[in-house]
Amino acid sequence: MLRHTDIWRAIDELAARYKLSPSGLAKKAGLDPTTFNKSKRQGPDGRLRWPSTESVSKILRATGASLDEFFGILAGTGAARTVQRVPVIGYAQAGQQGFFDDAGYPTGTGWDELAFPDLGDPNAYALEIAGDSMSPVYRDGDRIIVSPNSPIRRSDRVVVKTVEGEVMAKQLARQTATRVELMSVNAQHPGRELTLGQIAWMHRVLWVSQ
Repeated sequence: MLRHTDIWRAIDELAARYKLSPSGLAKKAGLDPTTFNKSKRQGPDGRLRWPSTESVSKILRATGASLDEFFGILAGTGAARTVQRVPVIGYAQAGQQGFFDDAGYPTGTGWDELAFPDLGDPNAYALEIAGDSMSPVYRDGDRIIVSPNSPIRRSDRVVVKTVEGEVMAKQLARQTATRVELMSVNAQHPGRELTLGQIAWMHRVLWVSQ
């Protein structure tokens, strides 16, 4: 299972491999130079802060490192030595009947698969993005790794399926006992507000693989 300290240690080691400080790595990737500072790894309330999937994706592009190299670094920290294979589901398929059970877990066999370090969720899956409605965060052909069993907090990126079969990738803005407010990842597309009764399931996005 991926741990908070393992991810941050892997980012520090990736920076060192490319002769950069963590702040230099963030700057090279087009991020705020303080993004990877040790002071940013835990909130004032003590809650652990995780690097976003987008920031990790950006540092891989900036250094030219592959996802396999980053996973190798993670394995070297003692994390995720077990490989988990996650099924890859097409975006159009996600909205159809028969690809998920009532709990929102992917069903069936014969999927394409991606190999990942153990995500700590045996029901994790990858969703392949189609079209540009979620650009520039998610682009056509990107594969987002989704965890049905991970807790969801405000500002997390999520995949939501409505009872009508509509599937969308959004950011959780607010959730009450009866409603969910979602922000669009593309500023040209509006946000959504749904009642809990309209939602079949909502899963947290853990990673984006480009």
